[in-house]
This record gives sequence, structure tokens and C-alpha cells, in this order.
Amino acid sequence: MRRGTAERRSSRGLRALAVAGILGGALALSACSSSGGKKSEGGGDGAGPRLKIAMITHSGPGDTFWDIVQKGAQAAAAKDNAEFLYSADPDGGKQAQLVQAAIDKKVDGIVVTFAKPDALKDVVARATAAKIPVVSINSGADVSARFGAVAHFGQDESIAGEAAGRELARIGAKNALCVVHEQGNVGLEDRCAGAKKTFGGKLENLFVQGTNMPQVKSSITAKLQADKGVDGILTLGAPFAATAVDAAKEAGSQAKVGTFDMNKDLIASIKSGTIRFAVDQQPYLQGYGAVDELWLLKTNGNVIGGGRPVLTGPAIVTKDNAASLEAFADRGTR
Repeated sequence: MRRGTAERRSSRGLRALAVAGILGGALALSACSSSGGKKSEGGGDGAGPRLKIAMITHSGPGDTFWDIVQKGAQAAAAKDNAEFLYSADPDGGKQAQLVQAAIDKKVDGIVVTFAKPDALKDVVARATAAKIPVVSINSGADVSARFGAVAHFGQDESIAGEAAGRELARIGAKNALCVVHEQGNVGLEDRCAGAKKTFGGKLENLFVQGTNMPQVKSSITAKLQADKGVDGILTLGAPFAATAVDAAKEAGSQAKVGTFDMNKDLIASIKSGTIRFAVDQQPYLQGYGAVDELWLLKTNGNVIGGGRPVLTGPAIVTKDNAASLEAFADRGTR
């Protein structure tokens, strides 16, 4: 069940401190990739037996967000002398099968997303029963500890949604769409629900097929043509923001576009004003923190966050601060 608003907000400071501690310290549907660093000498980072860490997410093909997550995980794996294995499937049942495959490989730790929590509950229980520690990232903060994960790295999607709602209001929108690119993803639904709380205008969910970008564009275009009063569009992933801009042009709409998440191309669009804002949850930090937590747990018994989700966002990116992040976005880490 979702935690109460007061409880969530009361713990934000603790989570932010945990993130600060962390900062100190190729996408495939069924295929895996691996990376790792050389074993260090003298007892520093990477010392000790080489670990095998598997990350299994709900990513669909072409979503640049998960490229950034993987870069963070690979950087931590290289530092920690760990072999990193990645696999993904947006279908909850198939994602669970990939988790089971990691269990069968007897990996030393598993990183998983809980976008479809009911589909993952049993297989994560099998992992913990096999003494394989699990860390969750990105989605499912509300179920992470209950399902047996030792830590969760991500943003509170309801709070992030509230931030997006305020930004939509700030840019002058009154009648907006919240474009949901994956039905059944609890995190995306929480984003839209949070935005509705703070927006103050009309915000309607528009469901699209996120793995089919031409369909995304046609759906948004059709909606804008049918409802000339729509003056704002909130997308829930960076690739969909650019498509929303194209759809608005095709429909002859002046709707202003804001989004969740970032990629290299988005910075230029924010600087130019084509896209008004982005809610950044720092995916690099999610991947890095999750792998590093499993290494710390295995080598020193550490648990980051004290049992509470570790916040990696939201951070609001606008025309005022986009240039300061441009170099990081260009190298694919923001």
C-alpha cells in the first residue's frame, strides 16, 4: 500500500542524506551484457572476490532513460570489481522469468524494478529464499521492503508528480494531457495522480503505446485536433516529449510541453524553449547506487537508507539551469 503523505515527506531529509552518501562514495529484451573492472590492490574499492550482479528492468526498446541507468551501474561495477548483467522486458511475466534466470545463474545480487509489482512478488521471494540480496530501483518504492528488497533507489513518484503539476501551472497551462506510455505501470500512474493534485486546472490521462512511437504521435495529434482547448502536455519520458512537440505542430496546437526524465537531445530543446521543463530523477545515480549497495552489503554489511527509499529526485530542469547540465547530458550520464 502507498505510504501516507506525511510519512513520505517526513523521511525526505533522511533519504537525501543517503543520496549524498552515495555521491561520495545495451538495452536488450532477453539478451544480457556484462562489464566490470580490474581487481584493485591494497584493500581499496574493488578488492575481494569478483561479484556477479544482475539488473532486470521493465524497459522497452529504444528508451534512452535505461541507457543512462546502465551507465551508472556499469561505472559502479567497474569500481567494485563486479560483473554486471543486464536484461529487460516490459511484460511483467517475462520480466519475472528473467529474474528467475538470474537466480538460476546463482548471481551474487539482483537489481529489479517493480513497475508491475504483482508479477514480480513471487520470484523476488524466491531470490531472497536463495540468499540472493535484492535491491529495487526506479519504481515500486511502496512495495520494495515488503517484497524483501534491502534498499530502493528512485524518486517518490507522487511527490515528483506534484512538482510537475506546479511546473505546468507555472508555464500557464490550464487544460493539459498526461501522456501515459505504459498502461499498468504504477509509477507512471502515480506521476499523473500527483500532478493532478497541484496543477489546479484540468489534467486528463492519455494512454498511448510507448513501444510504437508513430502510434504515440498519432494518438496525441488526434487528441489535440479533437480538443482545441488543450494547452499543455505532460509526457512521462524524454523520448515522448519530442514526439509531443511534433504532434502539436501537426495538429496546429500551441500546447506547451513538459516532461519527466532527460536525455542528450532534451537539453537543447529546453534551452530553446521548445520543451518547457523536465523532472529529472537522475537515472545514473539509480544504477550506480544499486550496484554499489549490493557490493557494500556483500563486502561490509552496509545498507544505505536505513530501510527507507533513497531519493534520487525530483530535480527540476528549466531553461534557467539546462546549460549547467549540458556537458553531462552530452556524455550520456544525465
